[in-house]
Amino acid sequence: MEMDQKRAYKAHCVVVCFPTQGHINPMLQFSKRLERNGLKVTLVTTQSFHKRLSSLSTSITIETISDGYDEGGWAQAESLEIYLDSFCDIGSKTLSGLIEKLSDSGHRVDCIIYDSFMPWPLDVARRFGIVGAVFFTQSCAVDNIYYSVQQGMLKVPLSTYESEILLPGVRVPLRASDMPSFVSVPGEYPAFSNMVVDQFSNVEKADWILCNTFYELEVEEVDWMTKFCPWRTIGPTIPSMYLDKRHEDDNEYGSSLFKSNSDACMKWLRERPRGSVAYVSFGSLAELGAEQMEELGWGLKKSNNYFLWVVLAHDAVGCFVTHCGWNSTLEALSLGVPMVAVPQWTDQCTNAKYIMDVWKMGIRAQADEKGIVRQEEIENCAVDEGGSSDRNIDEFITKLVQH
Repeated sequence: MEMDQKRAYKAHCVVVCFPTQGHINPMLQFSKRLERNGLKVTLVTTQSFHKRLSSLSTSITIETISDGYDEGGWAQAESLEIYLDSFCDIGSKTLSGLIEKLSDSGHRVDCIIYDSFMPWPLDVARRFGIVGAVFFTQSCAVDNIYYSVQQGMLKVPLSTYESEILLPGVRVPLRASDMPSFVSVPGEYPAFSNMVVDQFSNVEKADWILCNTFYELEVEEVDWMTKFCPWRTIGPTIPSMYLDKRHEDDNEYGSSLFKSNSDACMKWLRERPRGSVAYVSFGSLAELGAEQMEELGWGLKKSNNYFLWVVLAHDAVGCFVTHCGWNSTLEALSLGVPMVAVPQWTDQCTNAKYIMDVWKMGIRAQADEKGIVRQEEIENCAVDEGGSSDRNIDEFITKLVQH
């Protein structure tokens, strides 16, 4: 790639996010790292998701494309299948229009980085003759499971629910209850099950494959996947203030669907002893039923510990009651906070298995026959630079600038 004399940046990346908070946050954090290394970044989300954001604090340019449901996103569509088809069709057209608009305004695009849940931006990149980089937001272990399904190495629906299954590229034997829900009960989530498998439909055509993990955390998993595709770990994508402290002003993810009350929470935390608070969060998508909410609340109260139900990064936090979403898991692992795992769906059961049996950073609260984690269970459970990801990001930037 010849350097444009008028450009004050090394290259221009368009980062296309899947429209959920758990997917936009890691891609936004990665975008910040690229920007700090001299690249121009344009973050792209859907019009419907952008309207729902309560806050989006970042210096990065934000642009929107259409998914065909500009008022309500997938909640407006007749079904998730119809929504995803519309997003592929209309999203491709409006993304192409955005690439042309940026080029016409003097900001030629050199690379499209896109969420693996939607493979179609790679086709747009190919039409414009620019670099395409796929970004996997989940753990490598979970990606390996989905890849095994896509390659026919793991048959779904599973033939047994109780027996342990030992998969290549997964460090521990898994029961069905440890599998991602889109694998253990694919019939309940057919559109999602197809989507996570289709992540790999054109992955071999991508110029770069980026994964939100770090090598030292998932050595065997990354080594196995690298046999099939040039996997590059670039995580953990959490704010610098809580990781390497190179940029102390980077102290939040920058996007949220919910209004924050962080000042009051932080004041309350500062008044609590170090390691005395159980922090409770179930992410932006998991919905607990009324009975589970009541059991969880009473269990925490009976534990006689302080608890904050939805500021993980504070010295007062000594325990994290979590749904085990990958972003939350990476944050807790990076900060060294032990976890009480209460997984709900998608990749969370697999993350919980690794938290307990591989990384030894927590315990899993056991649900009863109704799938409810009872208050007694909650009460009992509650009692650097030059690293592998840094090198991979540097390699990505260097080769992109030379392209």
